[in-house]
Amino acid sequence: MATITIRNISDELVDRIKRLAGEKGISMEQEVRDLLQKRYGQRDEVLTRIRQRAEALPMESESLVQTWKSEGRL
Repeated sequence: MATITIRNISDELVDRIKRLAGEKGISMEQEVRDLLQKRYGQRDEVLTRIRQRAEALPMESESLVQTWKSEGRL
């Protein structure tokens, strides 16, 4: 596993992270790891979420898209 160092974090932010971690009964390091994992996740998890969002989008016909392009709408 890799190690990262983050410099120049405000005292206020560190205090907030410590407080939230304390409320959860975990270390500040674990809180930051959890936040990073939640935000960036594993590649497959991210791709799955993207695919799920794309599937929910309406599909338009190729001819309609071409019409929009010719009208300058795209």
